[in-house]
Amino acid sequence: MAEAQETSAKPKNTAMLFQIIFAVLNLAVMGAGGYMVYASTMGWESPKITEEDADRELASVSDETDLAPLVYTMDKFTVNLGGEPKRTIRLEINLQMLGKEGFEEVMEPENRAKARDRIVRLLNEKPFSDLDSIQGKLFLKDKIAGEVNGILRRGVVKDVFFSDFVVQ
Repeated sequence: MAEAQETSAKPKNTAMLFQIIFAVLNLAVMGAGGYMVYASTMGWESPKITEEDADRELASVSDETDLAPLVYTMDKFTVNLGGEPKRTIRLEINLQMLGKEGFEEVMEPENRAKARDRIVRLLNEKPFSDLDSIQGKLFLKDKIAGEVNGILRRGVVKDVFFSDFVVQ
């Protein structure tokens, strides 16, 4: 009978021991995490630039660039689309450039030829079903901007506009 009481008391003691070990381990992990957060914020310094300094610098830079939007109008494209049935697309593309350097760079004859070639290849791969929806046209704008940006070294195409878009 004494052995039965001793065996039933043993599982209670081990369960209690596991609970204590878990609580101590939990407190140790939480304490280590709290210390790591505290230690990572020790090196924080307030910013040294003020809003007034940033406004002055922005005003000096924007005086040169905010004269007018720089939009380059490419010649019209007439291209065969990919897929069946065979269709053609006629479009006129306007590239809004981010800066004057980029506008001058896209005006160079070599870059104009490369940009037209990449756009024609891009359009040749597109089936009509890709360009039928608004989302398809927006995706085409992004692809054209990416292709032209891949050619340019200094300039960046900010946006692409279609002033003429006809699919037959």
